[in-house]
Amino acid sequence: MKKLLVVLLIFGVLLAAGGASFAYLSRQQATVPIEKTYGSDPALVDPKVELVPSVNVAEATPWPPGTMPTAAQGLSVKEFAGGLDHPRWLHVLPNGDVLVAESNAPPKPEPGFSVRAFAAHLIQGRAGAGSQSANRISLLRDADGDGVAETKTPFITGLNSPFGMALIGGKLYVANADAIVAFPYRQGVTEITAPAEKIVDLPAGRNYHWTKDVIASPDGTKLYVTVGSNSNVGENGMVEETGRAAVHEIDLSTRQMRQFASGLRNPNGLSWQPDSGALWVAVNERDELGPDLVPDYMTSVKDGAFYGWPYSWYGQHIDPRVKPQNPELVGRAIKPDYALGPHTASLGLTFNAGDLFGPEMKNGAFVGQHGSWNRVPRSGYKVIFVPFANGKPAGPPRDILTGFLTDDGRALGRPVGVAIARDGALLVADDVGNKVWRVVPTK
Repeated sequence: MKKLLVVLLIFGVLLAAGGASFAYLSRQQATVPIEKTYGSDPALVDPKVELVPSVNVAEATPWPPGTMPTAAQGLSVKEFAGGLDHPRWLHVLPNGDVLVAESNAPPKPEPGFSVRAFAAHLIQGRAGAGSQSANRISLLRDADGDGVAETKTPFITGLNSPFGMALIGGKLYVANADAIVAFPYRQGVTEITAPAEKIVDLPAGRNYHWTKDVIASPDGTKLYVTVGSNSNVGENGMVEETGRAAVHEIDLSTRQMRQFASGLRNPNGLSWQPDSGALWVAVNERDELGPDLVPDYMTSVKDGAFYGWPYSWYGQHIDPRVKPQNPELVGRAIKPDYALGPHTASLGLTFNAGDLFGPEMKNGAFVGQHGSWNRVPRSGYKVIFVPFANGKPAGPPRDILTGFLTDDGRALGRPVGVAIARDGALLVADDVGNKVWRVVPTK
């Protein structure tokens, strides 16, 4: 009881003092240059187990009028749509209409007290993620092709924390927090009022990680869906992790779901690599091993493969906090293909199959990095591009969209989902700025 009162007092004082004061909880400074934590062989240090989560969240302060992120040299950015309610994920329809999931975490059952859970509750509000979910998919239409959506209409309402979307023929599939549901779709419609058809249930419960992405197989016979873990490193017991920290495959003819790949702590963006045809996913790794660990990553996912969580990280590096261990699983844990920096919260992933950005960016990956809450200095808060050659990463990342953080540590925006528009432009959902940005090469 004394420990609980002390923790509550500390957090209460810091909360009252303002968002910037959260930085005082961060006891460890990163020692590895951030650029060395990216790539196929990132710099890895010894883990430093944190008894209390380090907190260095950037307080959400949306864009002042007339301001926007900074595009890289040779690129330009402008607002495609604004006035949204926590836009998280994007899907481009064949006619060029853009669907945006306006969504936030579902209500959670009251958990038992933990320092980490209490910190997370406070952080969500400061980071702009504490509001009630709109539970809506909206349709954005740029009818005149000027790069700005003239219309924004509610497309599907009454959902349950929607995230990923996939269109197969005349059906639009939506990944709610607790199920894959489907709706009839006809090209050009601006609203769907038909009731949801449940395809399969998804693991929900506490929903420590609630976002679930979905993508169709190239032949349209299957869906692949991401399900994040229900904890940081299994501290709630592995029974709570049944079916979680995985990518699942759904056979649409039978509606049977099976685990496709596992050991992926919080997988999010799914995308097919154009050269190899492999399915890739962006993954948020574990916390509380210090500011330099563990790198988030993107990787191709193989059928039946295991990627380490919770027993090991970045291949077969044992996590000392996880007991009992599982040597058999660790022995076959696969090292990810490409590190994306520790605590960057890399969520969005899409491959650039178009020609608009030129041959040097053909078939490479755009990644939306939502940004850290527990690292000094902060990491992420930008959109990057990773070049590919012959289906594999081929070089260091390139910043595409920055400027989401102010010099005094406020977050004007936080990039999440990324998608390629019908004309080849890059679209970026910004859930703090409540906008969708559009990036193109300068003429």
